[in-house]
Amino acid sequence: MNWKCQFESIGVKIPEKILTTLELVEKIKIPCIKKLGLLTGISERKICSSGEDSFSLAVDAAKDCLSFSKYRADELDMIISCSITKYKNGLSHHYEPTFSAIIKNIIGAKKAITFDISNACAGMLTGVYLAENFIRQGTVKTCLIVSGEYISNISDHAIKNIKTSLNSELSSLTVGDCGAAVIIDRTVNDKEGLMVSGFTTLSKYSNLCSGRQNRKTPGGQMKTKAKKIHQAAISESIPIVKKALEKSGLSFNQISWLIPHQTSRSSIISGANYYKDYFGQQPGQVVISLKDTGNTASTTHFLALYRYLNEKRFKEDDNIMLLCFASGLILGVIIFKMNEIVNRYGNKN
Repeated sequence: MNWKCQFESIGVKIPEKILTTLELVEKIKIPCIKKLGLLTGISERKICSSGEDSFSLAVDAAKDCLSFSKYRADELDMIISCSITKYKNGLSHHYEPTFSAIIKNIIGAKKAITFDISNACAGMLTGVYLAENFIRQGTVKTCLIVSGEYISNISDHAIKNIKTSLNSELSSLTVGDCGAAVIIDRTVNDKEGLMVSGFTTLSKYSNLCSGRQNRKTPGGQMKTKAKKIHQAAISESIPIVKKALEKSGLSFNQISWLIPHQTSRSSIISGANYYKDYFGQQPGQVVISLKDTGNTASTTHFLALYRYLNEKRFKEDDNIMLLCFASGLILGVIIFKMNEIVNRYGNKN
């Protein structure tokens, strides 16, 4: 049987410590940088405190996800960890054992198959794509996809290097930290769940954004040609979105919610306008949810979903498109129909 799958529960962990955009730009003595908050739509982001890191955020997000789930940890068949940042015990980069294997032991997922992947900001959606294939083939019934991103440290490095508004590390000032997790499971209902998931990598754009560990100090460094990668991502994604819509049997205006990767307000609006001009239609709502969290890398889509679920914005049967832009250049689309999980969120006092 060719099984279908659905999002069964979502969990998030956001650090409590706040770093405002104003506090950040005050450290850079360039007048035009003062408008960073206006241009990006980011007023603040949450960053890790002492004792928090990629691993702790991932573990706490997994536990939160399980708190909304009908499954116990020992019923999970698979765990996929998708973090870009692999920090454990501060800014120490962790290699072995894998994050997924350690998370398995901590949460008590005794029978779960585990592995890690890393695919830049497309990580969690790539995890969904892989898990969906395992579920469709009948290999597993349930899978936890999890990521913890302690990425704010790249802004510490950028502050020291930014001398002009054209500096390639300017995008590093938009990031924030977050953990997110999602459980997907098997469903036999043809009217619910994931309709489309697919990814394309265009390596000819790989030089437009690159990240690496710092050689002299703890933490990472990212360099981005922001304008060029935005232009490439929007223009190259059109045929991918068009194909995804055709496969789902939906028109663009039948998408209730479009959730793009949360980079900056101006980029999202620019991209939405480009899509509107091309398709001659627009979705019900384009989600911009980064005002107080910033760009949280691989966790952005599920942070947005989690927030809107708790705000009771979604309805059952809403058609939702997750649109992925990640350095590489990786373009991805997931289209799914919202299900009964809307009834499990937004009820906590």
